[in-house]
Amino acid sequence: MKHTNKEILFKGLKYLAGALPLSAIGPVVLFSAFKNQEHPLYIAVLIFGLIAFFAAIYLMFKGIQTVIKALFD
Repeated sequence: MKHTNKEILFKGLKYLAGALPLSAIGPVVLFSAFKNQEHPLYIAVLIFGLIAFFAAIYLMFKGIQTVIKALFD
């Protein structure tokens, strides 16, 4: 009988915990950037929003993959 690897499970939960704030920050920053297109820092805010958005997607994918690996491997 196999047991859940708790170290890998907690690592996956850390990935998911890191994705949670980024999944809220990314869309808010992107919306703010698109709303203020005439501002001189538009490009910088847009790039920051895109990085936060894609980092959230990556961390969610990596976290779910790690949790599944801990439960079923």
